[in-house]
Amino acid sequence: MTQSTQTLDLAAVDTYLAQHLPGYRGPLEARKFETGQSNPTFLLVTPDRRYVLRRKPPGILLKSAHAVDREYRVQHALAGSKVPVARMHLLCEDDAVIGSPFYVMDHVDGRNFADPLMEGESNATRAAVIDEMNRVLADLHMVDIDAAGLSDYGPPGNYFERQVARWSKQYRASQTRTIPEMDRLMRALVERMPQEDGQRTLVHGDYRIDNMIFAKDGPECLAVLDWELSTIGHPYADLASVIMQWQMPAGSEGRGLAGIDRAALGLPSDDAFIASYCARRKLPGIEDFGYYLAFCFFRMAGIIQGVMKRALDGNASNPERGLALGRYVPLFADHGLKALER
Repeated sequence: MTQSTQTLDLAAVDTYLAQHLPGYRGPLEARKFETGQSNPTFLLVTPDRRYVLRRKPPGILLKSAHAVDREYRVQHALAGSKVPVARMHLLCEDDAVIGSPFYVMDHVDGRNFADPLMEGESNATRAAVIDEMNRVLADLHMVDIDAAGLSDYGPPGNYFERQVARWSKQYRASQTRTIPEMDRLMRALVERMPQEDGQRTLVHGDYRIDNMIFAKDGPECLAVLDWELSTIGHPYADLASVIMQWQMPAGSEGRGLAGIDRAALGLPSDDAFIASYCARRKLPGIEDFGYYLAFCFFRMAGIIQGVMKRALDGNASNPERGLALGRYVPLFADHGLKALER
């Protein structure tokens, strides 16, 4: 039984799949995806087809984090909906098999864009992909959670109140140094908490272009990935998550659009993307969007602080990148404070 995030006990996986996955036939090969910092993810290759295995990291983890069972449940529930997801095959919650729970899904053969700049693509392709991203987001927030069997997928009450409290606790549990900007941001998010407006939808929790697979020959989204932070909550958090990424520096580290002439590349402005989303959901507009944006910067700061802590503890999916990401916590906190002034 392996206790590494970098490898799989192939013999154990092969035996388990032979017993539980209809149509499975070995021999089995596996390759770890380098992207992703939370739940280690592996490409499984057999003579007949390809699968993806996503596992919970072994070792001591923050409470409620890395819930692969929730990822499996929500994607299984969305099968056949307007929100494209990979086909789920099985969920194994027995730690004894490979050292932690895991699930297996189809490998979706398409293209993935590392950042919204989509370097090398035409303006028409960029515009179409971002519009498809907008369409999927709006459809996600219009999923009938009762019909999908997800009405109990998240607790009732003020989503932002719950999330700010949760991520403040998670941040404190993984804190490695004092960051004044983060302390100020957490206080400000509590003080300026918006009133409930009655919207209660399925939310992805980390909605970004690099968590999507698109068709090789067009802008159609084939699957939305990485549902670890999904819950029942407020849709503006997902929308703000998109805008948050765009405000990051361009390039392999920030993967944003800061300083980019978007119009020259066929990319929409923040306001245009928000307006398209509101039109699709028939909303009049969004008041105090800066709060939702600040919340997303705060949550991402908490996430990468946790990644850094796991890297220091030796159980990160990609330790070297985890340590590098940790340096950005003050930057995200500072962006959150500035968003509140928006």
